[in-house]
Amino acid sequence: MTTQGFELIEQLAIPHRRRAAVRALLEMGFEAAPLAVLGLRHENDGVRRGSCEILDHYLIPEAIPGLIELLDDPHPRVRLLALHTLACDRCKEGDCRPEEREVLPKAIRILKEDPSPHTRAMAIEVIGNYVHTSSLAETALTEAKSADPSPSVRKKAGWYAPGGTIYTRTAPKPQRKRKTSIR
Repeated sequence: MTTQGFELIEQLAIPHRRRAAVRALLEMGFEAAPLAVLGLRHENDGVRRGSCEILDHYLIPEAIPGLIELLDDPHPRVRLLALHTLACDRCKEGDCRPEEREVLPKAIRILKEDPSPHTRAMAIEVIGNYVHTSSLAETALTEAKSADPSPSVRKKAGWYAPGGTIYTRTAPKPQRKRKTSIR
């Protein structure tokens, strides 16, 4: 970890320097990930948000516990970005992902209790990663589809709940039986 890297992490706290610092850290690739892990515990919410953005691209196993802790952050935007980092596969290089037992219970709690509809909507994406393997995930999405106070959260939950478009698209394909020939 370089002195320049530490300085870039600190610049995430300065609103007019934040975007440039994020770009510079992203250009560092996986070298920036350990710095971002340290930034997850920073007192400034801008640093925590920026660290989530870096880890969204370069997630490493050491970051998972800190990201899960941020699901209880007092700032809704930090919670939202932590959820996105844990859920999104489109942005990532590498194959590090959180384990269901580590993240699903907190994501379900956020879906049921978080005051921010944007954060609840992002929790749906985390929960949706487990809907084909967990009855808890299926139940949470089905309940949110019919009972969430926000129309946009209900709509998104419907996409991920059984019968929804994303649920159907992400369903595991049935295994075909191979014909064997005896010669």
